[in-house]
Amino acid sequence: MKKYYTRACNFFYGAYSKKLVKNKSTLPLIGDNSISFNQIEIFIREKEKVKSRIINIKDIHKLPLVIKKKVYEDIKKITAKRKFLGKKKFMLMGVLNLTPDSFSDGGKFNSLKKANKRIKEMINDGAEIVDIGGESTRPGSKIVSQKNELSRVKEVIKQFKKRFSKTLLSVDTRKSMVMSFSTKHKMDIINDVSCFRFDSNSLESIKNKNLWKIIHHMQGTPQTMQLNPKYNNVLLDIYDFFEKEIVKFKKFKYHKKIILDPGIGFGKNLKHNLMILNKISLFHSLGFPILIGTSRKRFINQISGKYDTKERIGGTLSSIIYSFSQGVKIFRVHNVKEIKQGLLILDSLISK
Repeated sequence: MKKYYTRACNFFYGAYSKKLVKNKSTLPLIGDNSISFNQIEIFIREKEKVKSRIINIKDIHKLPLVIKKKVYEDIKKITAKRKFLGKKKFMLMGVLNLTPDSFSDGGKFNSLKKANKRIKEMINDGAEIVDIGGESTRPGSKIVSQKNELSRVKEVIKQFKKRFSKTLLSVDTRKSMVMSFSTKHKMDIINDVSCFRFDSNSLESIKNKNLWKIIHHMQGTPQTMQLNPKYNNVLLDIYDFFEKEIVKFKKFKYHKKIILDPGIGFGKNLKHNLMILNKISLFHSLGFPILIGTSRKRFINQISGKYDTKERIGGTLSSIIYSFSQGVKIFRVHNVKEIKQGLLILDSLISK
């Protein structure tokens, strides 16, 4: 059985994009006239074979009926506005690791005073979301007990909305105990890298809550994910994973409050990561906002070699700018101010 996928491509920006949309020469990407497209790449998958072709949007009507119907359905989703973003052109999710062993900043913010200082700093630097985690999920990390993890994040989460009421609170956890506690303290986003598979009670604890749920892709577990990741086609395999998870959420209340994260570095080698980022606009056809977390990831070192740096700001910003140019709007980052600066400059340049 053949399956078809639609990816928006050949993008235009700024005032020129708006002019093309007005003239109906292009279509707006996720409801934003300042970035539009006039071509699509159609993937055709049959068992393990994948073919693709690029066509102009004006030629869609010439396609065979079965493909044409699917493409038009996808384009409705590709061009629809994303409620989560509101009027913002992009959103930054600042990372706060309350762990002793995270790969880049473990142990730096483990006291309540240091954590709150860091949160305030990230908000001042331009973060609209703060993602708080009490367990490292770096490759090879050890599992932390529910009680231990909750003890690490409890006080910060408890006080968060009292101190930072206008900032979205995201909690990075795989544990139902932490999720249940966080929902009582007005958590806005749940970020479970296991996609609610690690803890059998996790989905039950949040399924009917008025929260944004991040559907995160990971092959394996943090302990096994980087041993030898394999895919038939990493891009389409992740798309299929997202599609199945979205269907699963449809039976729950607030089922439209979903954010997609392809999980850069979570069960992917360098080739996989680059393929995902290179054609990340494919995921727009699922109809939900896309988040990426490339900040300080290992693939930057694998490419830059001797030019690697501790914080990998250059590689992080480069991957974010490229993703932004394909319509990705949410970025999970450590260096908030530098990324904010880079995206503001980019937006100003392409908006002319």
